Amino acid sequence: MNLSDGVIRTSYREGLDRMVPMQPGKVYKTTIDLGATSNRFAAGHRVRLDISSSNFPKTEPNPNPARNAVYHDAGRPSYIELPEVTAR
Repeated sequence: MNLSDGVIRTSYREGLDRMVPMQPGKVYKTTIDLGATSNRFAAGHRVRLDISSSNFPKTEPNPNPARNAVYHDAGRPSYIELPEVTAR
């Protein structure tokens, strides 16, 4: 079940007013805003993150070939922030 999705055009990661292409082989830090959403996860449930070069037809196609990877080092791993909210 999809809870949320987000899009970032990394060529415009420094602002929508100018295009700054990524360089092959270089690692870039990115943040993808997923908007506001909420879900109650039961004990033992798991969360999966999918990274893709495309989400057509929701967003326009990206015509360049791309290879995606998620990088982390041993001291500072990649993460997904899931804040805990207590229901009242």
